[in-house]
Amino acid sequence: MRRLAFAAVLLACLPVGVAAARQFVQQGTLRVAFEAKLLPYALPRERTAPVTVHLAGAIRTTDGSTPPQLREISIAMNRAGIVSVAGLPSCGAPVLQQTSTETALALCRKALVGRGHFSANVDFSGSPVFPARGTVLVFNSSTKGHPGLLLHLYGSSPVRAAFVLPFMIARNAKGEFGTVFSTHIPRLASDKGYVTDIDLTIGRKYRYRGSQRSFISASCAAPAGFNIVPYELARATFTFAGGQKLTSRLPGDCKVR
Repeated sequence: MRRLAFAAVLLACLPVGVAAARQFVQQGTLRVAFEAKLLPYALPRERTAPVTVHLAGAIRTTDGSTPPQLREISIAMNRAGIVSVAGLPSCGAPVLQQTSTETALALCRKALVGRGHFSANVDFSGSPVFPARGTVLVFNSSTKGHPGLLLHLYGSSPVRAAFVLPFMIARNAKGEFGTVFSTHIPRLASDKGYVTDIDLTIGRKYRYRGSQRSFISASCAAPAGFNIVPYELARATFTFAGGQKLTSRLPGDCKVR
């Protein structure tokens, strides 16, 4: 197939009429749920159009025990998806370190491409587990000269805390999955903290050199005579402390408008 609809991975309830996929993967007692929602569901056949991607995920154990630390995330997207950063302002990680959500926006609003929320638990020995929740901002950035994203996570309950998570964006020359988003997760609270939930909505339209652009674009290349086509959304790999990995490929479909 030529251009396929673009999406990403990771949990939410989805309405009818949007491109979406949900998967649960489990190894031993460790379970990861992830889901993606692509808007709009109906896309042009021969050209790309701006899209927004909603991602969400959750990490749990089936027996209620503390899950292992998440160390790496790698999300490989269908190669027909387009990420455009030409003319889009970027923001550097040092500027955002130890800043609140409001300060991060004041410093890097022009580079903003998404928003979301996160939840984490901190498990101190001899004390009840206490939850931490906060806001996620997604900024356009670069890492070692390559396109990238910065996730700025800030929580004020039960204590104020902030950290910046850089995602590298790489392009594979061959294969079904062309664009790869990857990151290493820093230690949280000296390995006493662990992420349980995250949701992100990523997408932005902007103008550059007099033309309308979109951070993420997609098309639906259904063959002539067909209005709906199935395709592979993405392949996601979650690596945990100790080397445990959970991987899944997500199917999906799109509709020609």
